[in-house]
Amino acid sequence: MNIKPLADRVVIQLLEAEEKTKGGILLTPSAQEKPQVAKVVAVGPGARNDKGELIPMEVKVGDKVITSKYSGTEVKMDGEEYNIVKQSDILAIVE
Repeated sequence: MNIKPLADRVVIQLLEAEEKTKGGILLTPSAQEKPQVAKVVAVGPGARNDKGELIPMEVKVGDKVITSKYSGTEVKMDGEEYNIVKQSDILAIVE
């Protein structure tokens, strides 16, 4: 993959949706919720404030993050699906 995000954009790859419930019931693809947990695969340099100073990014490549449910733009490259989101659409880093 060769995507270089600009400004405060982050390229993420969504992790697989749960295929069965905690009780063991298998879910069909149409019943599975859209995953909100993703892996960060590329990070932009950061946004600039009113004075032109660079605001550093809080996430880094390899972080596991939780995003807003329907945020970002979906792109497909080299047979892989990615989402490009603004850093503000990332709700938390999973540790």
